[in-house]
Amino acid sequence: MTTTTPAERTDAVLVRAPGPQELHPTRTRRRHRTLELSLAVAVPLVLVLLWQLAAAESWIDDRVYPAPSTILADGWDRAADGDLWPDVWATLKRVLAGYAIGTVTGYLLGLLMGSVPLIRAALEPLLDALYVVPKLALLPVFLNMFGLGEGPQIALVAATVFFFVWISTMAAVLSVPAGHRDAGQVFGASPWQMFRHVLLPASLPAVLVGARIAAGVAVLVIVASEQIAAANGLGHLIFDARALFQNDVMFVGIVCVAVLGVVFSELVRLAGRLLTPWAPRDRGRGQS
Repeated sequence: MTTTTPAERTDAVLVRAPGPQELHPTRTRRRHRTLELSLAVAVPLVLVLLWQLAAAESWIDDRVYPAPSTILADGWDRAADGDLWPDVWATLKRVLAGYAIGTVTGYLLGLLMGSVPLIRAALEPLLDALYVVPKLALLPVFLNMFGLGEGPQIALVAATVFFFVWISTMAAVLSVPAGHRDAGQVFGASPWQMFRHVLLPASLPAVLVGARIAAGVAVLVIVASEQIAAANGLGHLIFDARALFQNDVMFVGIVCVAVLGVVFSELVRLAGRLLTPWAPRDRGRGQS
């Protein structure tokens, strides 16, 4: 029989000393958030400074790629004169209207198709076929349906958002574990109670992730659409300025689109966190 001495047993034990995360969790989380925020600010700032330096040293043609300081000054002047806000508002109202329509219809149909197999079997092939069609290819159809004006723009955004929300909602409902549904049935939950207490809490985090992605895509689509069939808006501003060789104005429009997309996506993210405090974050930042 082989025996192990107390000393030998002690040597065989793996001892892990507590690290900073265990000893000072609050301080560690704060340090991680500070580092992440610093990187998020430093990287674009460095790129902008390099761009400014390249324009100042004539490494690039500042007539084609104006310096950031020139873009900022021109944007400030246009905003102060009131020339910029009509285009911003035109794009924003189209995005908001189309996003609202697409989100509501996509969520309701996704919920219905995720819950009723026969409806899913009937509609999924058709919607899959429409999903792969580039949404800008539908703009002539919407122009025929609604004519010139706001209708085609809003319809295009709504169609784009619809597919993102529909897919994420249907997939989220289908992925609700069977054990959750069984538990609701065991407790005698009605269809409304099953939806309210089982399907909705389990699927909503994934649905809101799809809605946030759709928010960014909606801004991209409306900019392309405004180039083709609009007399105002940021997309019209960008491409009209390019045609007139006003590259500083073009970049002002691009910056406005970027800011609008980021703000809109972050507002949807914030709404998601408020509506689903139980869900994990959907961004790979500090989780501890």
